[in-house]
Amino acid sequence: MSTDASVPLAKNEDSPRGFAFALTAYLLWGFLPIYMKAVAHISPAEVIAHRIVWSLPLAGIVLIVLGRTQDIRAALSSPRMLAMAALTASLITVNWGTYVWAIGAGHSLDAALGYFINPLFSIFLGAVFLKEKLQPLQIAAIALAALAVAILALDSGGIPWVALTLAVSWGFYALLRKTLPLGPNQGFFLEVLILSGPALLYILHLEFGGQGHLYRTGLADTALLLGCGVITAVPLMIYANGAKLLKLSTIGIMQYIAPTMIFLIAVFVFHEPFGTARMIAFPLIWAGLFLYSWSMLKGSRER
Repeated sequence: MSTDASVPLAKNEDSPRGFAFALTAYLLWGFLPIYMKAVAHISPAEVIAHRIVWSLPLAGIVLIVLGRTQDIRAALSSPRMLAMAALTASLITVNWGTYVWAIGAGHSLDAALGYFINPLFSIFLGAVFLKEKLQPLQIAAIALAALAVAILALDSGGIPWVALTLAVSWGFYALLRKTLPLGPNQGFFLEVLILSGPALLYILHLEFGGQGHLYRTGLADTALLLGCGVITAVPLMIYANGAKLLKLSTIGIMQYIAPTMIFLIAVFVFHEPFGTARMIAFPLIWAGLFLYSWSMLKGSRER
């Protein structure tokens, strides 16, 4: 899943085409838990490996159509760029792996919480690493998120590691992607290209060892694993093109669509328990997001 609002904007205005692209991407990400639940009987590592391998040809086709393959050739000849891409690829692997495990293990609410926390954590990272000045409303929003995490930690006797892992891994991924001088489509292709070698070896190891699910366990599993490339690459590509046609503030508001859908699916489709601590923590997060959104919209109007 991606909510990186750092994609360069062609113009500082919204367009219906950009809104349609972004909405489509967020809706696809919102329904993703249903797909991940369908592959819950397969280990998260195997699912992630297939997400990587089958995303590569789709991402490559997009670059060929756009005529941007030269960017990849330049990146492959730059050790610094390859090192940066390897780091972002590692972070996205952690994010994907945690998400896939969380859905399959019945922790979809924790996944939703992580993506609700993410924009607030990104504000924090911006203040720490980019020296961005925090507004009072943003400080209050971060404090509410921290209070929500503390409540969940006290209730469970430990930190809500799924939510925090998703928020932290994606927050640092988005931060580091700002420093990778590649467009979103090129950056995604380079990341999955770096990961595809180990992923393919792992798939072959499972298949030849009689533990894989690509051919051994029926057409349904084969179709689901092959489809992992589509459900990974297509929303990212759609989003990348939509974000260029929208204002940053619009993207900031729309990024709540996917975690809201994950939350609703977790409660009403997967019937995950929604105890007292979560009844307190989630409204605190939502209040923080309201303050964050208000601050962002206020700043946008002033500019």
